[in-house]
Amino acid sequence: MYVGIDVGTSTVKAAAFDATGGELAVASRPVRLSLHGGLVEQDMEEVYGAVVAVLEEVTGRVPEPVELAGLTGQGDGVWLVDAEGRPVRAAASWMDGRAHELVDRWLADGTFETVFRRTGSAMFPGCPGPLLAWLDSHEPKALDAATTALYCKDMVFQRLTGAGPTTDVSDASMPFLDPRTRTYDNGVVELLGLTHRRGLLAPVSDPVSTARTRGEGLPPGTRIANGPYDLPACALGAGVTSPGDGLLIVGTCLASLVATTDLDLTGEPAGLYISTDRPGHWLRAMPAMVGTAALDWVLSTTGVRHEEVDGLLAETPPGAHGVRVLPYFAPSGERAPFVEPRLRAELTGFSLESTRADLVRATCEGIGYAARHCLQAAGLTGTLAVCGGGTRSPAWMRLLADVLGRPLRVVEGEVGARGAVLAAAERYGVALDAQVWTRPTAVVEPEAGRAAYYATGYEEHLARLREARERARA
Repeated sequence: MYVGIDVGTSTVKAAAFDATGGELAVASRPVRLSLHGGLVEQDMEEVYGAVVAVLEEVTGRVPEPVELAGLTGQGDGVWLVDAEGRPVRAAASWMDGRAHELVDRWLADGTFETVFRRTGSAMFPGCPGPLLAWLDSHEPKALDAATTALYCKDMVFQRLTGAGPTTDVSDASMPFLDPRTRTYDNGVVELLGLTHRRGLLAPVSDPVSTARTRGEGLPPGTRIANGPYDLPACALGAGVTSPGDGLLIVGTCLASLVATTDLDLTGEPAGLYISTDRPGHWLRAMPAMVGTAALDWVLSTTGVRHEEVDGLLAETPPGAHGVRVLPYFAPSGERAPFVEPRLRAELTGFSLESTRADLVRATCEGIGYAARHCLQAAGLTGTLAVCGGGTRSPAWMRLLADVLGRPLRVVEGEVGARGAVLAAAERYGVALDAQVWTRPTAVVEPEAGRAAYYATGYEEHLARLREARERARA
């Protein structure tokens, strides 16, 4: 069997696959986020313990030899470790907002745009550049104690294998990697005031690192590959590799990815270019901060269960009786398809006659409009695959197809873990049929009348968003 590990923001999963990509078993463990005063952190020991636990469960349930394992996980943030891969402080999550004042300053003085023009990375508060600069000013002793500033999957890889610290070109893409040379741009390091911390940046393995496991979670000697991180891993797992084709990940983060061979560093700085294991091939990524997390907040606030969503979506018509939601719920604002650290969610059009169904539909519509904005900015011209937790709701998928105005290739299951296995197989020269592994489970077509209605609604969404961005800057 083949094992994929996906170390997500709120859930750690391991999936076992057969040679044709069929899922044999899946195990998951929740992991906590600590949110306080704009800081969003995670306990690395808890995360690593969850990885070991899900691997033990999966290998225990499927008593077959592990041919190889692929590892992926959440990107960005700062995971400071010592030489043994042990934490020197809690991990700062990609959702963290503590460095928003730095990003504001860099937006104002031109640093932000200069970095984008050099690396294709539009920085946001939770990416390594601002976080490392903030820690250098406020917690220099933590940086002094660290050997490496890793990303999530890299910490897990080091602990599972005992290999030296390393990352890959996908994780390194934000914000220091030059996408043309596939090496760190020391000029960007200097621009951010981090030259004296340059040694903390993890060595970039190109292609991804491989090693053998030490025996925790997986049998000792298991072949494992480190990466790519979750966004490009999902693209691989959904079969999105041809230029122009796209992927929408409806998960905690709402991520839009379009495969491209065109590196265009002009235009409004936003999102990033994710380097892949194929030189000259990138993913133009517009990873919005909040996806299903916005709906989760609305559900928990109103006391609605996830199982009720499909029924509620059927209770109210398109437009939700005038209720509108701008779904920018993250404490660090928005990062794609624009960067606005102070932007917050807005709920309008409510009255005493509004229902829970109106609020749920308006939230789903708002997320759909945000996704359409991201996909348009990323340059989608081909087919669109969709994956993530949101695909479990058939009604939401129908709504999303209508809002986006295009067919959706729905790819269910553990898509990130599947992509991690395919990346590992490529790295080890193991022949797996990618077309079979990535075939969609369904294709959802838009309904023409609703699609036309939402095309107008999208223009209205953009107008409200422009006004909200102006207020955020005031």
